[in-house]
Amino acid sequence: MPLPQGTTPVPLPIFLPGMSPADSTPTSAAAATTTQLPEHLTKEGAGDKTASSTTNGLSESPAKEFPQPRLRLHLNELTDAGTSIFLSSISPSSLLPSAVSRVQKALYVHPSRGYHMPNTRSVTLIVRPMDGVAYTTGIEIDPEQHKEIHLSSRFVASISPERRSQELEGVIVHELVHCYQYNGHGHAPGGLIEGIADWVRLGAGLAPPHWRKGEEVKGKWDAGYQHTAYFLQYLEERFGEGTVRRLNEGLRTARYEEKPFWTQTLGRPVEQLWEDYKKEDELKRGTRS
Repeated sequence: MPLPQGTTPVPLPIFLPGMSPADSTPTSAAAATTTQLPEHLTKEGAGDKTASSTTNGLSESPAKEFPQPRLRLHLNELTDAGTSIFLSSISPSSLLPSAVSRVQKALYVHPSRGYHMPNTRSVTLIVRPMDGVAYTTGIEIDPEQHKEIHLSSRFVASISPERRSQELEGVIVHELVHCYQYNGHGHAPGGLIEGIADWVRLGAGLAPPHWRKGEEVKGKWDAGYQHTAYFLQYLEERFGEGTVRRLNEGLRTARYEEKPFWTQTLGRPVEQLWEDYKKEDELKRGTRS
């Protein structure tokens, strides 16, 4: 059944699909609470930012390079208008390796830091006419190691000319996150999975103009996409760089159960963190007005 524009199907069994809902520069958010984490959580990047002096930033030179997947490009219809626009807007041979490296460093820093990156051996980008924007799935013969990103040529054709290059890069970065992230053994909320993907896009400076920080506070923390991405950005700033990486690592090691997952990782339930985030946003809005 065709899906509405701006949505994607749910490929199984590996990851919930990712997509950019078609097109804000991230805004800084400071901590609104002084609640301290338990001592065992104040190790590298685990405590509030004021309690952590570690630096696992992306500027550090890696001791060795991440393994790179084989990258493939498949164009279903060369005469399709969206396909022509895709090829004229970006250089796949340079953008794809760069985007893979960006995603790997965002989620894992570098190979010597102890995070366990999935063994993704190949990624095939397929540009074809379809509804929606894009989705990611595993190849049936080996879905753990071989991924496909399906990108809608109809969506490509709909992007305004001045936004094409950045929007395509943003969508591709988002989808590549789904090739390298974990999902709590299939039980993590889809909104968290999509939020992590857009958090990487946000951190890469590829947020589209329609994203607005603060709009998400009226909803739920796991609304997904940019809404959850801004919440994750707040957690990263509050608890220190590497917070989202630890969340991703936690999704690798055990089946997702909401209360133990968040309390073991950040020392408190996600509902409390969400309320802290909303209070911080209200405080900032009141200061600005």
